Amino acid sequence: MPAIGAVRQVALSAGRDLDATLAFWRDVLGMSLHARFDSPGIAFIMAGDVRLFFTDGIPAGTVYLDIAGLDHFHTSAKAAGVPFTALPTLVHRDTEGQFGPAGESEWMAFLKDPAGNTIGLVERLPAEH
Repeated sequence: MPAIGAVRQVALSAGRDLDATLAFWRDVLGMSLHARFDSPGIAFIMAGDVRLFFTDGIPAGTVYLDIAGLDHFHTSAKAAGVPFTALPTLVHRDTEGQFGPAGESEWMAFLKDPAGNTIGLVERLPAEH
């Protein structure tokens, strides 16, 4: 059996307008373009050690990204007109430490980019939140 390692790359839809999709990831999420190849119309953004691969012709996907300061980001992005599909919400109290340090709570908010990809923003906070 092969030894499978970490996630290397996730494919997301670029939609019909690669420029608009990349601008969203840059201007709203603050992520930088890693590489772009106009022929065949693909681009890459790094999320830690994982490449996000954007191309047309594939279904929209969902990606979850860690964020620090979710409430602040939500407030400023919403004021700038960014629509959220779900507001910051407590989704899990990790009392057992199954997904990180025991006692932390996990909060998520969701939004969509111009290509229809869903972006889940995830913040883990100490128990008192």
